Amino acid sequence: MTEDKKIFTTPKVRRFARELGANVSLIEGTERKGRITEEDVKQFINNQLKKPKQIKEDSQQSDKIKNEYNHSDFGEIEIKDIPRVKKLAASHLVNSWSTIPHVTNHDEADITEMEDFRNSLTDIYTGEKKKITPLAFIIKALVVSLKKFPSFNSSIDDLENGKITIKKYYHIGIAVDTPHGLMVPKIRNVNSKNINHISGELKDISEQCRNLKIDKKEFFGGSMTITSLGGIGGSFFTPIINFPEVAILGIGRSVKKQISINGKFHERTLLPLSLSYDHRIIDGAEAARFNNDLKENLGKNFAYKLAI
Repeated sequence: MTEDKKIFTTPKVRRFARELGANVSLIEGTERKGRITEEDVKQFINNQLKKPKQIKEDSQQSDKIKNEYNHSDFGEIEIKDIPRVKKLAASHLVNSWSTIPHVTNHDEADITEMEDFRNSLTDIYTGEKKKITPLAFIIKALVVSLKKFPSFNSSIDDLENGKITIKKYYHIGIAVDTPHGLMVPKIRNVNSKNINHISGELKDISEQCRNLKIDKKEFFGGSMTITSLGGIGGSFFTPIINFPEVAILGIGRSVKKQISINGKFHERTLLPLSLSYDHRIIDGAEAARFNNDLKENLGKNFAYKLAI
């Protein structure tokens, strides 16, 4: 088709296009009868330069490694649909992992006194033991550290202009494991809520997520996220930052260990902490100080104050 098309232009413009690697048969002329000018050639080149991203994405799709054999060649299989929540989360996880330079700081917090205090809590009216999850204490302790280290309560979605957004609110994201996939709703204004309130809200939002009755807006506008494997098992891991946040705290299962204190061994309850952070805005020393502060907030000197 393009070879039958009449091309109106001058030898000079043809030579100009050839030197730039442009095919004049693909260029639309803007002059009378479709005559092609040097400006038309330049515009064509500019339009082509805007397309590499899409071309690169298309080539990446075609360059994906393909299996030489089908899975069914080796035995019985079952094809299932990926849950919608997991499909929606996939692109966000890929974006976070490929665009944010992750570093993870691992540490352990001594929560012996905190656990003793938590297990001693009773209802003042009924005298029954209160069931408050350790996560409620961790959320409260995290906010205390965020106040001291505001860079952890920030976003750098305007990196090109060298701007950082420091948030003055404290909305903590909680990773909730549901039959539909992982969901991360926010508990708003944690700084103004006590342990009882936070514990109750944790139950409410978890139930809403599992029943798919939570508003979409509740997944946005967070300060920092906590993801906990404590109820399942495991110790340290590398959680992926929930963009556009700059840090995420991973919690493992607490364990009892013999720790040497003043030359004597004592059984203590230790909580594994895995703090992943965006190395573009947070350096290793600041992350270590943040973890130290968080450990102190969960330790014997601050555990009781967190309940207020």
